[in-house]
Order: sequence, then structure tokens, then C-alpha cells
Amino acid sequence: VQLVESGGASVQAGGSLKLSCVASRFIPYMAWFRQAPGMEREGIAALERERPTTYADSVKGRFTISKDNANHTLDLHMSSLKPEDTAVYYCAAAFFIGRGGGPLSPREYVFWGQGTQVTVSS
Repeated sequence: VQLVESGGASVQAGGSLKLSCVASRFIPYMAWFRQAPGMEREGIAALERERPTTYADSVKGRFTISKDNANHTLDLHMSSLKPEDTAVYYCAAAFFIGRGGGPLSPREYVFWGQGTQVTVSS
């Protein structure tokens, strides 16, 4: 499965941005992660089949994840952006989860995109 992210850009604090991830085929478990320089990869939003969405506390209320199964697309709508949101954002996917760690753990995902840079300036 190939995942291709797009939408990364440089924006001012308080602005909004939409990231998209297109998968080469349907895959039921998908999530967004991000990684800032010198930091560990952080799970920020996950969509699981037949389960509620999961958000990291750091983005709850500001980011919204959505999926278009017909087009194999996973979107991340980001608003009220802060400088601390600056990172490379990655799309991740798996055919099943349960490897341990929960939906925001990188351990659950097998397929990864190449990442897209988001830079938020103050």
C-alpha cells in the first residue's frame, strides 16, 4: 500500500490548513502522526473502523480527521494553528490493529507516507 501526503505549507499562527493522504487502495485503519526536529513521532489523530475517532490532547478541538473511503483519502483539517504544531506530518495505515499501544501508537501501523512539512510562524 502506498500513501501519499499533500497540503503541507508555511502559515501564520492562528491560520488553518488541510492535509490530505491518498492511499493506493482501501485500508481500514488510518491515522496522522507528526514529528518535530529532535522529537519522537507523535500520533495526533486516528480513524478506526467502527470506532470513534481518537485525538491527542495537543490537537483536540483544533484538528479534525476525516476519511473518504470511495477515494481512499484521509484528510486532516487543522485550525487555530500554533508554532508548536510545526512538524513533518505523516499518514499511516494498517489492515488491522492490536500490535499494542493503541490507535495513536506508531507500533500499530505498517504503511507510512513520505511526510509533508507544516511550518507555523508566530
